[in-house]
Amino acid sequence: MTSPYVRRLRLAAELRKLREERDLTTDELAKLVFQSRPKISKLENAQIRPDVGEVMTILEALEVTGAKYRRLLRLARDASRKGWWDRYGNAMGDRQRLYADLESGAKTIRSYNQTAIPAVLQTPELIAALVELDQAAGIVDYRPERMTEARMRRQQYLLSPDGPTYTAVLDECVIYRLGVPRAVMSAQLRHLIKVVSAEQRITIQVVPYNAHFVGGLSPQASFSLYTFTNRADPSVAVVDTITTDLVLTTRRDVKWYIKQYDLLRKVALSPADSLAFLARAAEQLDEGSEP
Repeated sequence: MTSPYVRRLRLAAELRKLREERDLTTDELAKLVFQSRPKISKLENAQIRPDVGEVMTILEALEVTGAKYRRLLRLARDASRKGWWDRYGNAMGDRQRLYADLESGAKTIRSYNQTAIPAVLQTPELIAALVELDQAAGIVDYRPERMTEARMRRQQYLLSPDGPTYTAVLDECVIYRLGVPRAVMSAQLRHLIKVVSAEQRITIQVVPYNAHFVGGLSPQASFSLYTFTNRADPSVAVVDTITTDLVLTTRRDVKWYIKQYDLLRKVALSPADSLAFLARAAEQLDEGSEP
């Protein structure tokens, strides 16, 4: 399934360009199509799922015809589709819905994880431990059982034959700073090793605490990069912050994060050494010794 969110991004850019080419403001377009200015603004910024009928009205008001009209109408239909994650509503959390949407149509996913194990590779036991941490902090805006179910479904898709190529870079501090039981983290690390060893499409690299960055600074936040099969779909960078995820699609922004990712992979342990590192860490956690 093509990511509806990515198609919304494309549709938004196309509609905004058409309006500006006609030298219309959002207010003026809103009056032409009997809609509110905030709604037009949200549509042009991919903040809402488009209504195909309303998009048709906008295209007609902007005098779009022929092949271009048909192409944009197909784009609107793709952008308006619902995925399996929509059936969960708010139960799985807004942020997880965004990631599930992007993953559904991705060709490649690259993630840098500074504070947590990648969500799509977490064990149910680690998820439960993380939920407890959220609850202790009083920031639970999802239903834990539904969130866990959705996260496991994301993992199922990642490991399916149609799943994307996935590369994850982990900061070493992820292993030792998460406030979860040692046994849970040990089992989680062994799960990572098992998955990566069985799936050629999945790679994990670890950035040790003493990695020496040359040619650039270390990233200040976790982030993910997505590419898609259709060349017309924009590459996307998603930056993880405390309260929200920043979605970046301009070439300049995405290129900057690609450069950061390439730097991370250079300073990280090799894939083989990373698995050996995770195995040693699991043993240390089992023994209760310090790394």
